[in-house]
Amino acid sequence: MHRSDPIRIAMWSGPRNISTAMMRAWGNRPDALVVDEPFYAYYLKATGKKHPGAEEVIATGETDWRKVVAQLTSPFPIGKRIFFQKQMTHHLLPEVDREWLAGVTNCFLIRDPRQVIASYVKKREDPSLEDLGFAQQAEIFDWVRIRANATPPVVDAKDVLENPRRMLHLLCDAIGVEFSESMLSWAPGLRDTDGVWAKYWYTEVARTTSFRPYRPMHGEVPQRLREAYERCRECYQRLYEHRLR
Repeated sequence: MHRSDPIRIAMWSGPRNISTAMMRAWGNRPDALVVDEPFYAYYLKATGKKHPGAEEVIATGETDWRKVVAQLTSPFPIGKRIFFQKQMTHHLLPEVDREWLAGVTNCFLIRDPRQVIASYVKKREDPSLEDLGFAQQAEIFDWVRIRANATPPVVDAKDVLENPRRMLHLLCDAIGVEFSESMLSWAPGLRDTDGVWAKYWYTEVARTTSFRPYRPMHGEVPQRLREAYERCRECYQRLYEHRLR
């Protein structure tokens, strides 16, 4: 059943997923507005992580998580019915109160950790378990599931890339929003709604006009990351069992 009232959608993903392409899909809907990783500046300032462009992200973003939460839960513009929030699981540090999650519709975007790690090490050579976001994703999933007494929607990146129309239909149905054909393609390039970090991280997605076909990434997980990989795989598998299909 489709809902007619405004809806805030928080999609929780780890890094090196198809989260930016997913933001493109929702941002291409005329009835939606999007926000790109709203906790990023807070996360960088709190952790001191040396990400590309960190100083610029902190200088231009909101570093008080309470103010970020207020922005995410405040009324949004007339004429827009959907507020899509592209959220990174590792940005939601333990000190951030989770209660605001009860006021948004949470869904989860997962990806095989072997592929996440293969992609991540091209940007940063030695990620920690915390950098990869899987443990935090499982924690947020459990919080939402227990609080709502229901399993929130989960979509796997591979499923989306293999059949975008079907998976976006399933996701829209699961959260009570009608599917729109506008979600399947978009103009290339960067957007005003992209974070200032887009020039460092969004090179590939800026060239896309739709979800790219799935391509498996081969290769072994580096030995130094095997322990982290096994923990990530456990968390991934837990959510994978609940994926829409």
